[in-house]
Amino acid sequence: MTYVEDELSSQPECWTRAAETAGRSGGALPAPGERVAIVGCGTSYFMAQAAAALREGSGQGETDAFAASEFPHTRAYDRVVALTRSGTTTEVLELLGRLRGRTRTTAVTADPATPVTTAADDLVVLDFADERSVVQTRFATTALTLFRAHLGLPVEASVADARTALAADLPEGLVDRTQFTFLGRGWTVGLANEAALKMREASLSWTEAYPAMEYRHGPISVTGATTAAWMLGEAPEGLAEQVAATGGTWVEGTLDPLAELVRAQRLAVAVAAARGLDPDRPRHLTRSVILAP
Repeated sequence: MTYVEDELSSQPECWTRAAETAGRSGGALPAPGERVAIVGCGTSYFMAQAAAALREGSGQGETDAFAASEFPHTRAYDRVVALTRSGTTTEVLELLGRLRGRTRTTAVTADPATPVTTAADDLVVLDFADERSVVQTRFATTALTLFRAHLGLPVEASVADARTALAADLPEGLVDRTQFTFLGRGWTVGLANEAALKMREASLSWTEAYPAMEYRHGPISVTGATTAAWMLGEAPEGLAEQVAATGGTWVEGTLDPLAELVRAQRLAVAVAAARGLDPDRPRHLTRSVILAP
């Protein structure tokens, strides 16, 4: 078993622990009414998109998401939350340094023995979700579960669905497709972006991601017999039928959207295996991007 397979299989347990951690985190996470920005790089940026949409959608306050390198310093926030598995990513550390003394910051990380520990004002450590794999799975979903629990959203159903996602077979013939499109709405747009990234990283697949309602505005033109469109969350009316009419494979997201992401992670590993690739050693990637001064 590869590292990534082992790590993605542990997600139900990690999510349960994340909910417990949320109850102990107190003032380290955004309070209702705060104006908040959530930042990250790569996978963490896509989880920031999902968390921001969930928080604002729940009525707890205006919440934006940015890649750490694209943070708009002309805007004022009550708190900036940085998601960083390694705690060493250059863009995140540089941003926290620029914000020190003028904006309250929180880092959510897997490793407390890294520079982010002193770069942020507050810290939430999810060390039980740390990973050896370059390709992120459980840290990302555990960090998002932390936010869901902090927002008062129950996680028991998503944990149960994650177990189903790990046990059930993938849709027949999906591994043989040559192109994959992931679709989301609201907070699941970030999940769709992350599912597409997982496929690219682990299996070198041609993948795309869109808000579901945007799929008709051009992207559906490439859909055909060798492609698959996977919906994370509730699909817009009629879209499944339109994809079927192209000859493409439609994958309906019947589980909690975060559990659907677990299924997409499994697909990435399965496609990598079918192509003779090692998902623990993705091409041109390292566990953390650390830029030279």
